[in-house]
Amino acid sequence: MTTHLTPDTRAPALTVDIVGGGRFDLAAQAPKNFTKIVFYRGYHCPVCRTYLQKLNGLVGDYESVGFSVIALSMDGAERATKSVEEWKLSKLKIGFGLSEQAARQWGLYISQAIKEAEADIFCEPGLFWVRADGRVYLVDISNMPWSRPDLEFLLSKVPFAVEKKYPVRGTA
Repeated sequence: MTTHLTPDTRAPALTVDIVGGGRFDLAAQAPKNFTKIVFYRGYHCPVCRTYLQKLNGLVGDYESVGFSVIALSMDGAERATKSVEEWKLSKLKIGFGLSEQAARQWGLYISQAIKEAEADIFCEPGLFWVRADGRVYLVDISNMPWSRPDLEFLLSKVPFAVEKKYPVRGTA
């Protein structure tokens, strides 16, 4: 069963290894404004490839407005490394080894393979903005590979969230 995350509550714990070395621990992040977490389906997904390549090109823009950025999946080290190398994700931090339990704690949908190229089990897409204090600000979860928020449009809304202090919605 998938958990339903409530905005403006503490984000679930999240610790994963990063391609190229090191670990990402959400609790240790100290962004000026938000940590942007993009959960992707895995190496097998061509839509993920296109989406993460676009995000890779926008990492500097997000960092310039006070974000730390990571994309991660349930893939193991080998498949995640292939994603970085073959998709040319030179700027984007890629995490791997997300457990099914952690994916469910984040409210992500879980799918089983329907094609040989797919991992046996994987999470569907999700995108979150987590405040520096660890509370969830933005939640976008999908059960389909092609439904994802526009990264440039979201970037254009940062001033509303930060300068205008737009309140968290969906808490009622």
